[in-house]
Amino acid sequence: MKFQKKAMLLLLLTSMLYTAPAYAATTPQTPVTAVYLDDQQLQLEAQPLLVNDTVLVPMRKLFEAQGAKITWNNDTKTVKATKGDLVLTYHIGDQAANKNGHSLSVAVPGQIAGGYTMMPLRFVSEALGSTVKWDTATRAVRIYSAVDYDTTILYGVNLRSLPDSSAQSTVQQMLSAGDKVHVVREVDALWLEVRTQDNKSGYISAKPKYSNYTSAALVERQGNELLAYGEKYLGTPYEFGAATDQTSTFDCSSFVGHVFKDMLAIDLPRVSYNQAKEGKEVGIHELRKGDLLFFSARGLDIGHVAIYAGNNQILHTYSKELGVHYEALSDKWKKRLVTARRLF
Repeated sequence: MKFQKKAMLLLLLTSMLYTAPAYAATTPQTPVTAVYLDDQQLQLEAQPLLVNDTVLVPMRKLFEAQGAKITWNNDTKTVKATKGDLVLTYHIGDQAANKNGHSLSVAVPGQIAGGYTMMPLRFVSEALGSTVKWDTATRAVRIYSAVDYDTTILYGVNLRSLPDSSAQSTVQQMLSAGDKVHVVREVDALWLEVRTQDNKSGYISAKPKYSNYTSAALVERQGNELLAYGEKYLGTPYEFGAATDQTSTFDCSSFVGHVFKDMLAIDLPRVSYNQAKEGKEVGIHELRKGDLLFFSARGLDIGHVAIYAGNNQILHTYSKELGVHYEALSDKWKKRLVTARRLF
């Protein structure tokens, strides 16, 4: 009986020693919490695998999320991915892949696990032109797809953590004139989400002073914001030669100068004649919200300025009785129109 007990104990110990290493090898020491592509979390069909410090994820989502089309040969276990002129071919289990006729080393081969074809994330992403970063704080993998950095910073601007200038929105760095960024999206009329060339993401002012980025949608938004801000002063009394350091009275050019500077950070000369030299000239049939209209007045070639508000309306001031107000761009105004200028 004692002999049988000892034999059973020995068998149990032997079994434990045999199975322990196999279990340890399949348990990730640094779990991957999530995978992000351009700051959007990828919804993967299966949990990422961590093999020799290499993250493997389901093949189809990895390729297609980065714009590559794939074909799969189940007989040979070979995947072929195409993205533009790029062609990548890989046989599961091999330590090399073929990219446009050139061999690329694969440190940790792809494998089939749990019914899913798992591919090394960094290898695939970098082969497709993306950049991969490991976020130590959150134990997440972040992929940044290849993009064009085609927006130029015109004037030093803060890269912020949130699309506002509150105390909660921290300044991550200062972008200098000449720096290039990629615009991820237009948050609203005043903020852009961008990515820098060193793959930092954040928010910068969308005001035209700070970058050369523009779009029809952004122009429309900014025109609406400009007019909404100007409406705050409806009824404000007119005063010829009004001081520019106050908002209790305006003349036509001080009103326009104040609205453009406060809302869009566009600095204009004090008087309408000089304001008419700014921006570029547009025709009366090309007008859009926010364009400036200049008229003859008081015996001067240019003596009055108004903001075009769309739908044949203008926002301006010239009358002590009306103050700041809207009115139609009627024939009497069109006859006195000298030029229209676009500033954004």
